[in-house]
Amino acid sequence: MLLTVYIFNFIDRTIINILTEPIKESFGVEDWQMGLLGGPAFAILYTFVGIPIARFSEKHHRVWIIAGSVALWSLMTALCGFATSFIALFIFRIGVSIGEAGCSPPANSIIADYFVPKERSTAVSVYALGIPLGGMVAYVFGGYVVGSLDGPIVGAMLADWGWTWAANALDWQNIEGWRVAFVVVGVPGIIVAMIVKMTIKEPPRGYTDPAHMQNKEQVGFGEVLKILAKKPSYWHVTMGVTIASFVNYGVGQFFVSFLIRTHEMSIFDASVKIAMALAVMASIGTYMSGFLADKYAERFPKALAFIPMFALMGVIPMHVVGYLAESLWLAVPLMMVGQMLLYTYLCPLYAVPSGVVDSRMRATSVAVTLFIVNLLGYGLGPPLIGALSTILNATFLSGIDPTLSLEACKATGINAAAQTACDTANADGLQWSMIIFKCLYLWSIFHFYMASRTIQRDMGR
Repeated sequence: MLLTVYIFNFIDRTIINILTEPIKESFGVEDWQMGLLGGPAFAILYTFVGIPIARFSEKHHRVWIIAGSVALWSLMTALCGFATSFIALFIFRIGVSIGEAGCSPPANSIIADYFVPKERSTAVSVYALGIPLGGMVAYVFGGYVVGSLDGPIVGAMLADWGWTWAANALDWQNIEGWRVAFVVVGVPGIIVAMIVKMTIKEPPRGYTDPAHMQNKEQVGFGEVLKILAKKPSYWHVTMGVTIASFVNYGVGQFFVSFLIRTHEMSIFDASVKIAMALAVMASIGTYMSGFLADKYAERFPKALAFIPMFALMGVIPMHVVGYLAESLWLAVPLMMVGQMLLYTYLCPLYAVPSGVVDSRMRATSVAVTLFIVNLLGYGLGPPLIGALSTILNATFLSGIDPTLSLEACKATGINAAAQTACDTANADGLQWSMIIFKCLYLWSIFHFYMASRTIQRDMGR
């Protein structure tokens, strides 16, 4: 059930990635503005609200907190479809972030109380499958809705059901497909919130911990930070994951746009065919990293650091060559292998923060990790790659035709040669932005190596 919750978490979080191009066209904005919508609009309050919610969940009913959070973010996602301006959409995205802040800290605390230490890496990997699976569902439904279920079709469906008044009142006949997509993925989450409360049982805190770690007094936030400060592997894993997330969130925001601009695919084909295939491979990598870390924990106690370290070494060449390849028959297999290797970093994202502290501090430890990862990774990744794309777009455009500008490319009625120059620069700017970002995995690899030196001691293995 927690996996289902996390799938909906990432459906509502990543649906914006699929809808970047139609939203950009609808509101007449640039890549850097879409980067703000995909990054800071979500990340800022998500990170700052997460720690207070985690502290609250250390003492109160975690299932109630999760159920309420699901209902809130699902409602806010549906409201995104009714945004009448870019600012309104920005505000609703902030609402989504506030709701989603109440998901992972209490969820990981519950998981740690359900599973003994030797099974937790596999358990959190199953939970972390929500990231690629949620992304996959978002791509499939987002691509399908935008590609085939636009306003006129929805209006006709409402009329056939005898709900003509609804079609007229909501003006569905003229609504864009991206608005329908937000509503379609948002509303079911409210039902999931009710199922959460009816199905998940609140376990006793520390239920699966050794006896000497149970029934201890609660500790303050400052004390948690003091304990974490003595765990260098925790901080190196956090930084390794943060940098990987910075790249991943940034590239993910514009991946469908890359397929549309560079390979001239439709939003349906880019979302449903390519992105879904990559999400399947990401799911395999996510699960296998936790499974292997548990399976070989005794023989290779540093596996939680070594697995993502070696995997990311393979991601860089796979993705760089894949992004440069002109043929999708070459690009997609390379990206699929790279995606499977990439998502091995998700297991240590949750397993290490939960493993270096006891049951009194797990929600807080996870929240501190997510604070750093999302503030720096999610908050900065999309806007910076969007800004870089805009800069490179202008640079390539001036190289092709010095008389053209980005503003000129927005004008209607430009000649065919100018339109071709604009489209080429737009594609090349984004393509090279993604390649530059992928090389930053080298920094992440360094931190996972440093974490491997102390992770065995810090996790008591």
